Amino acid sequence: MTAPPHHNTTSSNLARIYLAAARLLHVPQQGYEGLLGLAPEHLNDDLCRTPTSTVVRLAELATVHAPWTMLSLVLAKESRPGALGAWDYLVSSAPTPLEGIRDASDCFAAVGDASTDALHISEDGQQVTILHHNQADIAYEAGNAVSAYALGVYRQCLSNAVQRNLTPVRVTLAAETPRRHDSLTELFGTRAIEFETPVSSLTFLASDLKEPNPAAQPGLSAVLRRHAEQTLAASVPLHDWLDLFRAALASAHHESDTTLIAVARRMAVSTRTVQRRLEEHGTTWNGELDSLRRSHVTRLLHDTNLAVDTVAARSGYADARALRRAVQRWYGTTPAALRRRPRPADGHQ
Repeated sequence: MTAPPHHNTTSSNLARIYLAAARLLHVPQQGYEGLLGLAPEHLNDDLCRTPTSTVVRLAELATVHAPWTMLSLVLAKESRPGALGAWDYLVSSAPTPLEGIRDASDCFAAVGDASTDALHISEDGQQVTILHHNQADIAYEAGNAVSAYALGVYRQCLSNAVQRNLTPVRVTLAAETPRRHDSLTELFGTRAIEFETPVSSLTFLASDLKEPNPAAQPGLSAVLRRHAEQTLAASVPLHDWLDLFRAALASAHHESDTTLIAVARRMAVSTRTVQRRLEEHGTTWNGELDSLRRSHVTRLLHDTNLAVDTVAARSGYADARALRRAVQRWYGTTPAALRRRPRPADGHQ
C-alpha cells in the first residue's frame, strides 16, 4: 500500500515554531540555513509541507545549545493560540474539551507527521489519558523534546478551551530522567512527572474534560475539521527538487501568473535550468502545468458550487469550452458528470 504523500512531512506552521525556537536558543544560522523547506516562500505558505527531517534537525541543533527540557518549553511558548492554524481551535470549538481533543487526534496529520507520531485518547472511568506515541529511543534528546512539547501543547489547548489552567493528575514521559526538570514543571503545571515509561502521556480527571466549553460554537467543529482535511489534501509535500518546483508552480498559479518565466524567477534559476531539471525527473513543464490544473479543477468541482465558467477562469482556462475539453481528456466525462462522481484519485498531490 502506497503511503500518503504527506507522510514524512509536517505543516509549515510547525516548522515556523521550531525555527523560532532554534533562533531563541541561539542556534547558529549556518547550521540550518540550507535545510529543505525553510525558505520564506515555503515557511509562509500554509499549503507547503516541510520535511520532518528538517524539523528534527532543528530540534537536534537546539539540544546542542540547551537541555531538551528547555527546548520543549520554548516550543510550547512559541505555540500561541493560532500558531498551529485551524488545528489549534478544534479543542475549544467543540462542545467539551474531550470531544475537542478527539477531533484534534483525528486531524493530527494536518499539523504533524502521522508516520512517526500519533495522538490517542483513552478513557477509563473517572480519568482520561492523552497519549503521544513517538518512535524515538528514550535516549534521543531531540525526540524527548518533541514528545514533551506535544503533551505541553495538548495541555495548553485544553486549558484554553476551559479558560483556566488544567493540571494533569499524572504525567509520564518515555524519556531518560533529566538532571533537572524545572522547565517540565512549568510546562505541565506539576512536579509529579514519571520518566522512562513505555509511552508519553497526560492523565486528567474526566470531569474536567467533560465540562462544557465556554467558547463552543455549534457547527464550528465540523467546519474546522473539514478545513483541516481540505488543507491536507491540497498540500504540497516538500521532499526533493520536484516538490520545490511544484510549490513554486502552485504559488504562481494562486497569483494567476502561471508562466515558465514566473516560476523560474520564484526559484531564482533560469527557465532553461527548470526545463532541464524537469527532464531529469522524468516530467515536463506542460505535463506539470496540466497536472496542477487537473488537481485544481477537480477540487473546485467537488468542493464548491461554482459555475463551470468560474472554475475555468480560476484554473487558467480561456473559457468553459476549453475546460470541458480538458475534463473530457482527463476523465472521459463532462464537468457536470464529474461533480456527481466520487472524487477521483489525484496524482499531483
